[in-house]
Order: sequence, then structure tokens, then C-alpha cells
Amino acid sequence: MKIAGSYSLTLRLALLFALLGFASLAGLGAALYSEMEAQLIRRDDISLVSRVDQLRTFLNDSNTLELIKTKPALFQNMLGNHEALLTIGAPGKPPLLVVNPGNLTPPTLPPVPVDHAMTLNDVQHLPSIDGVPFSAVAATIDSGDLGNLQVLTGRLMSERTAMLANYRLSVYGLASLAALLLALTGCLLVYRGLLPLRRLAQHAHGIGVGNLGERLDSNGTPRELQPMIAAFNAMLDRLNTGFAQLSQVSTDMAHELRTPINNLLGETQVALHQQRSIEAYQQLLASNVEELERLARMLDNMLFLARTDPASALSQRQELDAAEEMQRIADYFEGLAADVGISIEAHGSGVIWAEPMLLRRALANLCANAIKYGAADSTMQVEAVAEPDGAYLRVRNHGSSIPAEHLARLFERFYRVDPSRERSAQSNGLGLSIVATIMQLHQGRYRVSSADGITCFELFFPAREHPL
Repeated sequence: MKIAGSYSLTLRLALLFALLGFASLAGLGAALYSEMEAQLIRRDDISLVSRVDQLRTFLNDSNTLELIKTKPALFQNMLGNHEALLTIGAPGKPPLLVVNPGNLTPPTLPPVPVDHAMTLNDVQHLPSIDGVPFSAVAATIDSGDLGNLQVLTGRLMSERTAMLANYRLSVYGLASLAALLLALTGCLLVYRGLLPLRRLAQHAHGIGVGNLGERLDSNGTPRELQPMIAAFNAMLDRLNTGFAQLSQVSTDMAHELRTPINNLLGETQVALHQQRSIEAYQQLLASNVEELERLARMLDNMLFLARTDPASALSQRQELDAAEEMQRIADYFEGLAADVGISIEAHGSGVIWAEPMLLRRALANLCANAIKYGAADSTMQVEAVAEPDGAYLRVRNHGSSIPAEHLARLFERFYRVDPSRERSAQSNGLGLSIVATIMQLHQGRYRVSSADGITCFELFFPAREHPL
């Protein structure tokens, strides 16, 4: 077991087993100890009451004075204990008999009347003497020739105290031994119980970039570990998918960056090998600026895709007026659309539950795409329709229909229907993929349809969930 910064799970569970075992056995021992102590006290009290009853009977019909004077050893034998106490005497007079081998100080107790039957409640439990309990009882006896005598008998409970002390020691000793055994047993059981987990950890340690397709095997594993295995395998699925997408994006990025970089290098190297006119250099610089703008736009879009935080997007959603947002986007693109002979119609109703900047960027990308590929002297429609389950946003333009085999891939990064547009500074193949990312952040949907010269992009933003 290795302890680094915190206790291991095996040690924690072993200590917990030991603690529970000690607490259980100690609690059981304490309960038995309490019951045993009560029974011993009752036994000793019965012994004292029986002694008084015997004295009442013994001294009632005998020559009490003669018996007391001639046979004191008889009374000492009746006590049967060197830590016992017995005094007999008339009230207010010196005692006729004192049996006190332990030199105990006789307590002053009210005597039980002659006509009162002795009970356990008559026994007095006095303060301990050097930590040993002392019990006593006093009673009045009708002795016949001497009249009423007072008897005081008591006992120092050394035997009981020693017995209980030994019992306590045995309870704590056995509880500690049992706790130690439980700790060792628990450590062994936990160690063996965690064996499947260690095997899974060893298997997981062997999964790397080269074998992301490998999965943990749940056959034969405990039921408690199967949800963890399923979650880990699901994570591997996501990582494998993400890694594949990252590899594809890296490949696409390398391909997309290679073309403008090669163009910049080639044109610049040619220009450096021969003298050119000022106009030629100006054309070269203009061409280079176009390629650099394309690179800058591509990098800006890639940074947007990489930095967008889903939690931040969800926390900053607002209820936006649909009509106002549609008119805002139409006013923004009005000049650009007019340059290519396209007019914009915008209308909307209800509210849209979305993050404002992301919503406007998604609409801007769709509108820019619609204007770029729209037919001259046509109308582009931008509308928003609110439904109980959410808001539907649509951007329609007139132009060439997109073949059906391309529709499903339009939102992929760097995908173009027309490869001949690769060198366009205004197109980098990321606009629609950004739209898809924005909709995923909003937990919405996106789709495109194209038929009879009309292409329609539709976005769905779910409605706000109001608490019950």
C-alpha cells in the first residue's frame, strides 16, 4: 500500500472495519458489563438482607446476651468475609458485639423497624472506600430478654470490584484483538476485491493514440464496475471521434494553408528573379494581400471554433425579439446584397432564446453565403417563426440548386460544392461549420434543402425552459 498525500482506499476501509468491529464488540461488552454489574449488586444486596433475617430469627428465641458474650466467633463465621462489618447493641449504648476485621468505620443508618419485612430497597449503597463500593443495612431485632437491639451489617465489595475490573479488561482486550483481526481481514478482502479494478487500470494504461479503438472488457467484472467501464468506453468513443476529427481538421488545414502559402511563395520568388514594373509589383502585392486576408480569415474562424465555451454560451442566453434581430441582419447586409442586385426581405415574430453574438454570427454566415451564391436580381428572404417548442430561423435565396449528394456535407469544415472556388479570399470553407457549432452549443438543430432553384437554410433554437 502506498500512501502519498492521502490514505489509500484499502487502508481507509481496513481502519473502518477495525473501528466498527471495536465499537460493536465494545458496545456489546459494555451492555453485558452493565447487566452483570446489576446482577452482582442484586446478589450482594440479597446477601445482606438474608443476613439480617437470619439474625432476627437466631436472636429471637435464645439467650441473646449469653450467646453474644460466649460465642463471638459464631457471628464472625456467619459473615464469611474479612471485609464484612457487624455490630449489635442497644440504642444509645455501647455495642454488645462488634465484628470488624477490616477496621471499617461503621456508618450511621436509620434502622428498619421490627415489624417491617426486609427488602432490597433497605440496603444503603454508601460512598466508596478507596474506590471500592460499600453497602450496609441496619435493622431492629426483638431479642426477647434484652428487648429491641439494633443490628448493623455491611460489606466492602472488593470481590465484586475485582471481578468487574477483570471483566472490563477482558472486554477491551478482546475488542482490540477482534478489531486488529478485522482490520487485517478487511485489508485482505479489499485488496482482493480491488483486483478487477487494478486489471482495468492496467488495461486502460495500455490504451494510447495508436489503439484508441480498443475498449475495456466488461465480461466477468463485478456489477459495480460495469457503469464505470461503460462510461470509460463511452469516453474513449468520444476521444476516438474527436481525435479522428482533429486529424481530419489538421489534414484539411494543411491542405487549405498550403495553397495560399504556395501562391505567396511562388509569385514572390518569380518577382524576385527579374525586374518588374511598379504596376506589376502593385499587382503582386494586391494578390498577396488577397491571399493573406484569406489566411487571416481562416485562422480567425479556427480560433473561434477552438475557443467557444459551451457553458458560457448557455449561461449568456437571452430572450431576443425575433423581428428586431431579422431587421438588424437585413440592414447590415443591405449594401452588400445591393452590389450584386439582390434585395432582402426580413420579418419575424416572437422571441428567440439564444446568446446574442453567436446568433448574429450564425445568421451573418448564412446571409453571406446566400448573397455569395444567390442569383442576380433576386430576393433573399430572412424570417423567424416562433413556435411553442422554440424559434425557427430560415434564410432563402434563389440560384442554382445544390445536388442532393452535397447537402449532408455542407456543414463540414472545408467542404465546398465547387472546388474551383478554393482560391477565393472570401471563402475558406468554415462558415457553415461555424453555424453548426453554434447550433450545437444551443442544443438546437440545423438543416438545408435545395430544390427548384431555391436553397433554404433552417436553424432551430429551443424555447426557454421555465421552472415549474
